[in-house]
Amino acid sequence: MSGENLETKSDLIATLVAIVGPQNLLTGDDLESYEQDWRKRTQGKSLCVVRPGSTEEVARVIRVCAAARVTIVPQGGNTGLVDGSVPDASGTQVVLSLRRMNSLRALDPQNMTITVDAGYVLQLLQEKADEAGFLFPLSLGAEGSCTIGGNLATNAGGTQVVRYGNARELCLGLEVVTAQGEVLDGLSGLRKDNTGYDLRDLFIGSEGTLGVITAATLKLYPKPVAKLTAWAGVNSLEEACQLLSMAHQFMSSSLTGFEVMNKFSLSLVDKHYPHLRVPLWEQVPWCVLIEVSDSESEEHARGLFERLLEKAFEDGLIADAIIAENIKQAQDLWHIRESITLAQVEEGFNVKHDISIPLSLMPDFVREADSAIAAAVDGVRFVNFGHLGDGNLHYNIQAPESMRGKDFVEQYEEQIGRIVYDTVGKYQGSISAEHGIGSLKIEKLTRHKSPVAVSLMHSIKKALDPMNILNPGRVIQVQSFF
Repeated sequence: MSGENLETKSDLIATLVAIVGPQNLLTGDDLESYEQDWRKRTQGKSLCVVRPGSTEEVARVIRVCAAARVTIVPQGGNTGLVDGSVPDASGTQVVLSLRRMNSLRALDPQNMTITVDAGYVLQLLQEKADEAGFLFPLSLGAEGSCTIGGNLATNAGGTQVVRYGNARELCLGLEVVTAQGEVLDGLSGLRKDNTGYDLRDLFIGSEGTLGVITAATLKLYPKPVAKLTAWAGVNSLEEACQLLSMAHQFMSSSLTGFEVMNKFSLSLVDKHYPHLRVPLWEQVPWCVLIEVSDSESEEHARGLFERLLEKAFEDGLIADAIIAENIKQAQDLWHIRESITLAQVEEGFNVKHDISIPLSLMPDFVREADSAIAAAVDGVRFVNFGHLGDGNLHYNIQAPESMRGKDFVEQYEEQIGRIVYDTVGKYQGSISAEHGIGSLKIEKLTRHKSPVAVSLMHSIKKALDPMNILNPGRVIQVQSFF
């Protein structure tokens, strides 16, 4: 739209105001929360922010923008980590915020489903499910502000993937507005529907590049009778992986969480949040956090844990362990794990990687990547933690204590990224486990993903969004079609 004059922009904004109302179209200097990414590393500039209140308003906004050839950046809670939901710096893009679309449309106890708008906050959905006697298991650090539409657009993971799967596995149906402004209604909540291509799975994980998710029907699960949490110290990542295998054998489908955290990541929590009282971190190189959700009784769950820990002690896999005695203690342990990211922010700028590696190769990957990066940049500090239960490691590099974090990122982020992603490829992993591609990893995707896969992704994008209206410059780089 850079070639259009002010009158054309004004006409577009006036048309959008007529659709959503003057209070729901934002312009000017008070848009920082919409234009800045969660990590505060990227500051974009939008033409305006539009906040529709219904699916029909979303469809009308998209049709108007498509006719004006103005690109759209869909946005939920704006908690992403790969610059996938903020505008570029051109000042020509419309941010389509779904936050006003926050209704619970239906809760079906017999079908064990819940249907909500895309702007529904994850934590509120968890609470509504709990009130109805069910569990919605998607759980992640940003759950108090992230939205269901964003969770699905990025195929969010979280702490219980080992048992329940990613957001994709929790979704039975979607309502989506296409790049042409048409509404695809697929909210029936069927568990079996074998009628052709699975369009739902195209939109999940597409980061708003193929269509705008406006509502979803999601699976609910029976609430566990008991949930217990244990914290254990181990002497190596190999032992953590062996303990995970043992936990699968002892607990089977009752195992709902298995997190791993290295010593330095926990030292940051201890340094910046000393009131959290991190256990065992000074005694061992790694700690693990294990959760079991039992359908029988608390006694049965505790028995599983005690047998697991007894066997692990006998085999020398753990140095020490504690079992939370009540819900408050369990919440405190999880709060420590979830505070690692915040503690990194307090420590300063860092280089983040969200990767997945086959569990059998994880220790070798960490050893080789640590060694190569330490040789390249003297004094770096490794913040390794993540969802070991599903092979997802947050492999982050903190600046040397002697160096300003911003200078470190500017000088070494690209070099470190090459080392990490080349090593990920060597160990048959993925450069993105749960955060997505956004704009930060777009070139890396082309380099590290199969050329055939990238070609097919281009074909899908061109077929569903031939004008490249939706979130251009995200996931894959395509030439503008107008």
